[in-house]
Amino acid sequence: MADAAYFAFQYPGHGEFVFKLTNEKRIAHARRIVAGDETRRVNVKGTIIRKQADYNPDWDFHLDPASISFFQREIEVCDAHPAYVGEHLDVVGAGFLPGSIWCPWGSRVVREVG
Repeated sequence: MADAAYFAFQYPGHGEFVFKLTNEKRIAHARRIVAGDETRRVNVKGTIIRKQADYNPDWDFHLDPASISFFQREIEVCDAHPAYVGEHLDVVGAGFLPGSIWCPWGSRVVREVG
């Protein structure tokens, strides 16, 4: 298992969202995005955990590190901006974001958090 690494994605108009990675291949992929070497699969997808994480204090939820992947295109049913997710956490996994899977289309990894 890799050491943990933390990255931030931006969603236009909604600030940064910090996520944790523990998989070596995913960490390397995120670093390639930040370096500008990966230009296709730059959006973040993962399973929402309805609990604040110490590394992501601006939000009342975070992504399960083991579930995180990167995509270029994804289905619309998992798309939502971060503020909308935060406002509707009570229905995440039910009528909103089935399976608690979130794939914000506007997300883009912008930096590694040190």
